[in-house]
Amino acid sequence: MLGRSQGRRYYGGTGDPYSRKGRGMGTGRFKILLILGLGMAAFQAFKYFTNTQVNPVTGEVQRVQWSQEQEVQLGIQSAPQMAQQHGGLHPDQEAQAFLDRVGARLVDGTSAESAGYPFDFHLLADDKTVNAFALPGGQCFITAALYGRLQDEDQLAGVIGHEIGHVIHRHGAERMAKTGFIQGLIQSVMLGSGGDYTMMQMANMIGQYTSMKYGRDQELESDDWGVRLMIEAGYNPEKLIDVMDILEEASGGSRVPEFQSTHPSPENRREMIRAAIKKYSN
Repeated sequence: MLGRSQGRRYYGGTGDPYSRKGRGMGTGRFKILLILGLGMAAFQAFKYFTNTQVNPVTGEVQRVQWSQEQEVQLGIQSAPQMAQQHGGLHPDQEAQAFLDRVGARLVDGTSAESAGYPFDFHLLADDKTVNAFALPGGQCFITAALYGRLQDEDQLAGVIGHEIGHVIHRHGAERMAKTGFIQGLIQSVMLGSGGDYTMMQMANMIGQYTSMKYGRDQELESDDWGVRLMIEAGYNPEKLIDVMDILEEASGGSRVPEFQSTHPSPENRREMIRAAIKKYSN
C-alpha cells in the first residue's frame, strides 16, 4: 500500500489529498475501475442469462449451472454436514421408518418419480428448530421439533411433499446460480465505485431483496407440488393448510411485511394451497 506522499507523486496530485480538490482517487484511476466494474458486471450477466437448462419434469427453462447428476452428488456429500448442524440424525428408528414410508408413497407412482432423483428422507434430532428443508438432488430433512408438532400422516405428507417440490423444481440449483450472479454484481459495483460505502450498501440491499422475492416464489411453487403429490398419493391435501397453521403458531405470532420475508404470508399460502387443491382435484 502506497503512503500519502507516494500516492501524490504517483497520481500527480498536489496539496492535501483530503482537500476538496484532491479528495478521493484520481479521475484516471476511477475511470479504469469503472470500466473494469462494468466489464465484470457484463460478464456475470452474460454467464447467468445464457447458461440455461430445460427442467425435464416442469418444462421450465431455468438458469442453472449444474447438471442433475452434479446436484445429486452435491446433496449426498452435503447431507452429513447438514444433519450435524441440527444435532445429527434422530435415534428413533421407528419414526425414521415411518418417514421413509411416507416419502416413498409420495414418490413411487407419482409425478415425482419421473424426476429421476434418488430421494432420501432424514429425521433430525433438533427439537428446538421447527423446520424442514431439502438439498439439491433429493436429500430431504425434517427436524424433530416440527415432526413432533404434526398430528397425523397427512400433515407429514404435506411437509415432505413440499420439500420434494423444491427438489423437482431444482430450486437449490437455481438459487445457487442466482446467488453467484448477485454476488458477482456486488463485487462489480464495489470495484467500479472504488470502495464507495454508499454504493456498496445499495448493492447489498438490492441483492438481499432480489433473493427474498425469489425465495417466496419458490415456496409457492413447492406448495403447489405438495398439493399435487398428496392428491396423487391418496393423501388429504387440506392437511397442508393445517401445516400452515402449525408453522404460524410455532413462529410465536411474529409477523413481518411479506416483501421483507423469504416466505409468503400464511394467508397468501393458504389461498394458493386452496387454489391448487381445486386445480388438481378436477
